[in-house]
Amino acid sequence: MRQKKIIVAGHISLDITPAFENASGKRFFDILKPGKLVNVGAAQISKGGAVSNTGLALHKLGTDVTLMGKTGKDLFGEVLRKQISETGCRMDMILSDTDETSYTIVIAPKGSDRAFLHDPGCNNTFTYDEMDLAAIREADYFHFGYPPLMKKFYESDGEMLERMYKEIKQNGLATSLDLAAVDPDSNAGRCDWEKVLKRVLPYVDFFVPSIEELGYMLDKERYDRWQKEAGGEEIISVLSLEKDIIPIAEKALSFGCRAVMVKCGAAGMYLRTSGEKDMRKVDPDLKGWGDQKIFQKSYLPERVLSGTGAGDTSIAAFLKSVMEGESPKRSLEYATATGACCVTTYDTISGLLGFKELREKIDKGWEQQDLLTS
Repeated sequence: MRQKKIIVAGHISLDITPAFENASGKRFFDILKPGKLVNVGAAQISKGGAVSNTGLALHKLGTDVTLMGKTGKDLFGEVLRKQISETGCRMDMILSDTDETSYTIVIAPKGSDRAFLHDPGCNNTFTYDEMDLAAIREADYFHFGYPPLMKKFYESDGEMLERMYKEIKQNGLATSLDLAAVDPDSNAGRCDWEKVLKRVLPYVDFFVPSIEELGYMLDKERYDRWQKEAGGEEIISVLSLEKDIIPIAEKALSFGCRAVMVKCGAAGMYLRTSGEKDMRKVDPDLKGWGDQKIFQKSYLPERVLSGTGAGDTSIAAFLKSVMEGESPKRSLEYATATGACCVTTYDTISGLLGFKELREKIDKGWEQQDLLTS
């Protein structure tokens, strides 16, 4: 099988992550209280966003990938492009003379979920028409991440997002889409995301959101119930596979995508696919992918330093598996195992292992976590 090419496009930023060295075992809201001084360690300055996290994970795993994003000609942009260049990964960046590079301050205490202070920067002016369409047409797969953080792609009920996916799909590429958490008080938070997804998903083959994102966008009442029951803790603690995850995945699939892979944080991942005929149209190498309903429990990490990028790198492993014609079960195993490796370091990429090493750990009985309610 020849090596397939993938474009990873969309949101990119510079991540600034302070090290929380004495916070293990404490509740998030006990660590960050108004008026409290919190001593932290050195800050990790790293590449962030879907383009960096998913794209560079694909590169490290040996995939032929090109990164497409937009940065400013400022200090953050210089640092970001230099860091990507040093990896040897091919990039096709748009440089803005007027907009600042996006950055994110990642607040990630050990053993707790993350919070983000985010400036979208020139992601808000990035458009489909700025992208290298000739390079896209030469690829086999196209992945786009974080439209909720990119104004041009969510305004007008996702008109540009739909046009992009429709045209790329017409050029014969297999497509995938990742979302991002939404600030309810922002313009993106007031967007009708169910309407956006209904118009976009018919042109998406692999839809790979988190359960939180999917709940917020497709079932706000259910999402609010999760938040109330979790009481400020991670919502995974109150989720049921049968009552929560499966129904909302089915709803997303009904909008017309070929497969939904729902990232369920530390609990694992759920995959739901359409029929075999539809899956083989996506890629002839996808044998045995029809009508799949699989939940893969997560693997127990050796340690947890930061959850930043775990979902994005899991997507990378999943897409690599798909491109190489792996089975649905193995694809989910590699995805969850990659997420477990990602959280062992403060940055997104350095902890990742190749598929051969992951397979050895899995086959030797890597311990899995059982975190969902019945």
